[in-house]
Amino acid sequence: MQHLIHRLAAARRVIVRYEWLGPLAVRLAFGYFWAETGYAKLMNLDGFTERFVGWGIPWPAFSAAVSAWTELVGGVAIMLGLATRLVALPLAFNMVVAIALVVGKNVHGLDELVELDEFVYILLFFWLFTAGPGRASLDAWLWPRLAGNAMRGGL
Repeated sequence: MQHLIHRLAAARRVIVRYEWLGPLAVRLAFGYFWAETGYAKLMNLDGFTERFVGWGIPWPAFSAAVSAWTELVGGVAIMLGLATRLVALPLAFNMVVAIALVVGKNVHGLDELVELDEFVYILLFFWLFTAGPGRASLDAWLWPRLAGNAMRGGL
């Protein structure tokens, strides 16, 4: 039994040493997804605007452009781990609007709500907002330097 405990402790030390990989992998994939969808929407902004018209979203041309740019810029920022907590908020808001004005019309209970892609996206944005981007990010590199400058009167 003692041997098993030592092996588990050694395995845990290895896993903890590489715990930065999990947030990095999620950020790269999730950020790429949003950057790619935002770019695709911008490349067909007229068609995307027409979808907003059909869904009854106010100011469809403006709203479609803001939504697409939010996804593109937010996705790139998440991939880089730059202002991660900040960009998670407008991206989550995009999904709240999608649920409230588009897909939520067909939701008739908690079971259906938690099965929505948009709901899962909101949870991932919430995780990014609360947990941050992890050690392998521009945020982790920049903030200590910026905070150090502020403490020395540099900001």
